[in-house]
Amino acid sequence: MTDREIDRIIEMAWEDRTPFDAISYQFAYSEKDVIELMRKELKRSSFKMWRARVQSRSTKHLKKRNFEEGRFKCSRQKQITQNKISKR
Repeated sequence: MTDREIDRIIEMAWEDRTPFDAISYQFAYSEKDVIELMRKELKRSSFKMWRARVQSRSTKHLKKRNFEEGRFKCSRQKQITQNKISKR
């Protein structure tokens, strides 16, 4: 793995709405592999904070999400179409 790929995996792991399945699909890293990588690359306190955060997030696991496809989008969020913000 290159440093750039490792940085991207760490970035995706910190994101709340990026599931472990997406990391697995892009980099062939299982959840267990990501945890080991995070333990190795982060400071101990940062790793503990990340683990506590991930364990309380149902969005990190596709099977625990309460929405089916795509990503959650607020009904008040404006849609962007061809670089123009469409109005309701």
